[in-house]
Amino acid sequence: MSEQVTVHGQVDSGFGPVADAFRRNFEQHGEIGAAVAVYAGDRPVVDLWAGSRDRKRRLGWERDTMAPVWSSTKGMTAFVVASAVSRGLLDYEAPVAKYWPEFAAHGKESITVRQLLDHQAGLAALDRPVRLREMADLDGLAVLLADQKPLWQPGTRQGYHPITAGLYQGELIRRVDPAHRTLGRVFAEDFAAPLGLDFYIGLPEEISLDRVATLSATQGLDILKYERDLPLRIGAQLYAKRGLSFRALNSPQVGAPARATRREFLEVESPAAGGVGTARSLARVYGAAAGDTGELPIDSDLLQRLAAAETAQDVPADDLVLLTRSRYHLGFRKSCGSFRFGADARAYGTTGYGGSFGFADPATGLGFGYTMNRLGMAVLDDVRARNLRQALRRCL
Repeated sequence: MSEQVTVHGQVDSGFGPVADAFRRNFEQHGEIGAAVAVYAGDRPVVDLWAGSRDRKRRLGWERDTMAPVWSSTKGMTAFVVASAVSRGLLDYEAPVAKYWPEFAAHGKESITVRQLLDHQAGLAALDRPVRLREMADLDGLAVLLADQKPLWQPGTRQGYHPITAGLYQGELIRRVDPAHRTLGRVFAEDFAAPLGLDFYIGLPEEISLDRVATLSATQGLDILKYERDLPLRIGAQLYAKRGLSFRALNSPQVGAPARATRREFLEVESPAAGGVGTARSLARVYGAAAGDTGELPIDSDLLQRLAAAETAQDVPADDLVLLTRSRYHLGFRKSCGSFRFGADARAYGTTGYGGSFGFADPATGLGFGYTMNRLGMAVLDDVRARNLRQALRRCL
């Protein structure tokens, strides 16, 4: 059992079980440093942080400590796409090639924006190696992305696009935005600035890395102590360095996840996996969406569409990359099988590699955000995030 830590922050009356679960994550589940936040609309009801922001446990996790959140970034990106749909710049059901003609190459002319968002486009990996410096060359990257051949018949199967999803969505936003802003800039100007967020898709040079937690891989005996949901089939592909899961998780090649806290990675806009921010910021955006506070550049009708319980287009299906059943909806995850979150099927959000999680719960008007620096190994349902959201449900 880990030593006790001091939990900082505030919890409104009635939300004490979330604080208790947060503390137990340190005592029983190997937490090094972490933060959890819950917003009721635009009002914080849980805002907690504790532990250390470095592997050696010498530097305390502060109120403004940010963490790389990997695929929890996808939720913020999906909101940017939703804002473009809300403004009439995009249509979920329109072909991507309507906005990006070159994309139609190699039989991609019928792939819709929705299929691209929901991991049905067959573009989970690229045929040639791409490194960080090439991701920063958006014009050159667009040519490479457009020339990619689908890995399966688009629209017939789904397979998680860990990194490429954001690259395609980023170019799509750059094409339709009237000022041709990048997706990271749209998020910074239209979401982060108005809501006062500490969240970046492309870390500005003026933000010190001292504010960013250092991630720590779970290794050795800690795997036996803290991990119960090991992705053995994916692990086998990673060990053998072959298979679709291996290809997708290494395309583009951005380096080991535990090395994310470095300038050359965080400064590049990677809208699927490169976001860095606070749990408070995740909860703030999702709270504004769940409570329909009018603060987001997304109209109410579209927010209701994001919260759709289920449609014929996003039923649970086997995932060719994650090797489990998944359900995607307009760029977000929905509850599927044993992976449940929120009060009902309207809840939506995204998980991130290692355990981070953010979601909106329209049934209650709550937004949830969780960040940490010990990288768990579960595919979707990290036990620490699960403990926190189950405690939140008990509060309601």
